[in-house]
Amino acid sequence: MQELLYAYPGGSFLEVGAGAGDAALALRTRYGAEVVAVDSSLTMASEARARGVPFVTAADGHRLPFRTGCFDGAWADRVLQHVAEPEQVLAEMLRVIRPGGRIALVDPDYDTQVLDIEDQELARKVLRFRSDILLRNGSPAHRIAGLLTARGLTDITVEARTLVVRDSSAVDDVMGLRTWAHAAADQGFLGPSDADRFVARYDEAVRTGRFTYAVSFFLTAGTLPRERSGPGRNPPSSA
Repeated sequence: MQELLYAYPGGSFLEVGAGAGDAALALRTRYGAEVVAVDSSLTMASEARARGVPFVTAADGHRLPFRTGCFDGAWADRVLQHVAEPEQVLAEMLRVIRPGGRIALVDPDYDTQVLDIEDQELARKVLRFRSDILLRNGSPAHRIAGLLTARGLTDITVEARTLVVRDSSAVDDVMGLRTWAHAAADQGFLGPSDADRFVARYDEAVRTGRFTYAVSFFLTAGTLPRERSGPGRNPPSSA
């Protein structure tokens, strides 16, 4: 995803939802660019600063505290699925990028999920709960290219990468898939007996070696039109 930013030495780039700053440090090291890391969590912002990210701000992506057009590019990695208003965060990211700058976004699209257990109808119900209820925005990723197009961006690229998991522990450790049915039952989306049946079918699939889970991630990038005026490329300061 960072390659899609066309980063270069001396450029200034923003990461929204930077977490502990690993990706920000990686881009800074690889390309020699300046990176500003933003996260809504004070704990994550402090950790990023402790790890050596020089510019760190705790802020809400819906209201970025930077002047218009002060970055050469911006990216967000698996962030839009969690925010209250993805289009507002996208608009804010575009606002702070200079004309001709780049934006790159990646998120899973949970409408692409599949799970191989014996009862496929039940599997689809549980996966739909993950997409529509458990996450704020479980399936916006395939729409990002259209949103960028509507805002006049050019050089838009979309890449789909599918995560395929055969080891159930890998999914449970990261996303807790085995618990989704009972979470659905707790919220009235699924009956308790159906939740128990899902877990039984899940465990059976693991035991017999048939377990397969997959979901696709969409990596989308684009270039802002050059006609918009804005400040230069110096490292930005918070508002």
